Amino acid sequence: MNKRKIKYISFFVVAFFVLTTFSCRSPRSIMKIPIKEKGPEYLFTQLKKNELKFDWLAAKVNIEYIEDKKQTYFKAQIRMQKDSVIWMSFSPALGIEVVRLMITQDSVKFINRINKSYFIGDYKFVNDFLKTNIDFDVFQSFITGNDFQYYEKAEFKASVDDKKYKLYTTSRHKLKEFLKHSNENPVVFIQNIWLDPDNFKITAVKINEIKKENKKLEAFYNDFKMIDGQLFPVDVTFDISAEIDISVSIDYSKIVLNKFMIFPFKIPERYERIY
Repeated sequence: MNKRKIKYISFFVVAFFVLTTFSCRSPRSIMKIPIKEKGPEYLFTQLKKNELKFDWLAAKVNIEYIEDKKQTYFKAQIRMQKDSVIWMSFSPALGIEVVRLMITQDSVKFINRINKSYFIGDYKFVNDFLKTNIDFDVFQSFITGNDFQYYEKAEFKASVDDKKYKLYTTSRHKLKEFLKHSNENPVVFIQNIWLDPDNFKITAVKINEIKKENKKLEAFYNDFKMIDGQLFPVDVTFDISAEIDISVSIDYSKIVLNKFMIFPFKIPERYERIY
């Protein structure tokens, strides 16, 4: 029985017990108390306090990739050293690696085993592929469900939206000390963050780049699991709205935190470099 069927069956079992347990109670007894409004400084502090703390991360993932209504399914392994390396190995259902990707703060490396080619360059490759403009910090944050690490706190505002806390700002710049080695103009984002009122974990993020508001990157985090005493979102969806709409759904499994790992990346001699 596949994972999706198990999820559906579990849902109906839980729903049955919830309905039978509460069917004889008055509506007042099951109404959830409205959440109280909080200030942006308090919410931002709670966000940082409850985000994932790690130095190393590894996981297996199932991925559904949709581009221009065309679906592709594949598996991957992901390894991370915080603020340093993101390494991914992609394979189809048979489990034979077809693509290996390694991203650092200033470089992108890519091996394509299907056509025996490789790429070594910068973030233009990633951004051309995703039809957006991101860097290592944004990429790392979206994968882990954390806030951006090296961007200004900015002047956030706070509200309550759809039974969630919402933080939003009209501009957020990358900190200057992390731009001094970059030849690119700094990216400035319009950002919206939704927080679960019970645990202050991020449940959704939406960013638009200033002057490019038709390009939008969104992430939705669901089904949090406790991993070594920390909540981790194991069901994540990314939506990219640009020239071509892209949607990526990820199911995490076998998550390991804070264990040393290596990031093998050897380019075979006869592979051809692409630009």
